[in-house]
Amino acid sequence: MPGTGRPRQIPLALGHKPALGRDDLIVTPANAEAVSMIDRWPDWPSAAVVLAGPAGSGKSHLASIWHEWSGAQNVPAGKLAGIGGAPAGPVLVDGIGEAPFDEAALFHLLNAVRSNGTHLLLTSRRFPLAWGATLPDLVSRLRTATTVEVHEPDDALLEGVIAKLFADRQVEVEPHVVSYLARRIERSVATAIDVVDRLDRAALEEKSRITRSLAARIVSALDEGQGALPLP
Repeated sequence: MPGTGRPRQIPLALGHKPALGRDDLIVTPANAEAVSMIDRWPDWPSAAVVLAGPAGSGKSHLASIWHEWSGAQNVPAGKLAGIGGAPAGPVLVDGIGEAPFDEAALFHLLNAVRSNGTHLLLTSRRFPLAWGATLPDLVSRLRTATTVEVHEPDDALLEGVIAKLFADRQVEVEPHVVSYLARRIERSVATAIDVVDRLDRAALEEKSRITRSLAARIVSALDEGQGALPLP
């Protein structure tokens, strides 16, 4: 027998994307050194710079800003061999060191950017000497790269990111709800994006404001590993 309750309103997926420009970047002690390095380009201390830090720390946001400024060629870590020749301009390799890569190709790329007076930006979850490289010449080159650590988001950064994600959606949320989320969720930008999306959809579905109670429900569902939004 069909249910007699009010049918749930399923909100449309509007495809909100977080803004990734320089003006959208929130700077705190967790990422200040890395932001400073990006801001000072092209006055870098070496031809190659590595941004190293945990997943969700904002490395890709910084890389995106530099990519836009520099017009760099974006080369996937798994396709280093396909770059061919000597690049005339800057190069970005985002997310290296998690899987095997062409060591000889990276060695030649490092040599090429240095010879051409341009720059290479690499991002990784690990420091270069933990990438497992065995080619002695490459290891030597990696030692000369400037490595900057990007730390996991601190409270100020996470609160700022969450508040901005809601603002990007033109959703008003009380500061105490933002603070609660920052304390409860996994400390990563990716998780903040996911939680804000879930809260926005839940509020639309229930035709309610985003309250601490709703936030607690969504966070608890995530903690319990539930993929779907909890029923009202």
